[in-house]
Amino acid sequence: MGTPSRVGGRRSPGVPDRGPAGTTRRWPSTWRGGARTCTASTRTTGCCSTTRSACCASRGVGLVRVMGRHSGFIACYAALANHDADFVLIPEVPFTLDGDGGLPASLRRRVAEKGSAVVVVAEGAGQELLSASGSNASGNSTVADIGVFLEDLITADFKAAGTPLTFEYIDPGYTIRSVPAQASDSVYCVRLAQAAVHAAMAGRSDVVVGRRHNRFIPVPIALAVSMRNQVAPDGDLWLSILESTAQPLQMR
Repeated sequence: MGTPSRVGGRRSPGVPDRGPAGTTRRWPSTWRGGARTCTASTRTTGCCSTTRSACCASRGVGLVRVMGRHSGFIACYAALANHDADFVLIPEVPFTLDGDGGLPASLRRRVAEKGSAVVVVAEGAGQELLSASGSNASGNSTVADIGVFLEDLITADFKAAGTPLTFEYIDPGYTIRSVPAQASDSVYCVRLAQAAVHAAMAGRSDVVVGRRHNRFIPVPIALAVSMRNQVAPDGDLWLSILESTAQPLQMR
């Protein structure tokens, strides 16, 4: 049975160097994205394409872990941008590991059908399957490392099934925030700044500036933080993901 391979050079930031040489392949992180979701997603598409190219020569699985502690927008937009993803895992949509409908079995079937598969996972996905406690330096609750967990799970599952596997893991981390701003980013930020100054000069306080119905308006901070913006499992964005990836409606 084949074994996963390793590419020499730098490890992806934030990903521990696990196991002896020849147990996995990790790619250097050279893809970067801007502060806005669409820009970050644009850079993440490079990871998906590279992973597909690297693992498609043999029975391979590529895993791309992206930002998204509580929301899966970056993972979704990255998957839709280039159609290389076969599975998208986000915090808003739970998945299981057991049975014919679980992720491992679904993944093995996809590799058997297509010869390879790419999985895009948001960092906050599957937390109900893991355990984490405490908080980080920023005060945010700690999330368990779903990327390393899935790496171990997938390689062990294919080994148990006696199926050859080439495994690719890319974790661009938060470096995708550092890409130079696109023109649309610059325009958007300038208009936000101008609207913020207008609000301050008008005597407004306890507000942030946002856009609603294509107009920039002051929004009370209490209202802005009253709910989290998340991907709706029954919304059109997730429906587009299901149509693009052809992944099961529910992996349970």
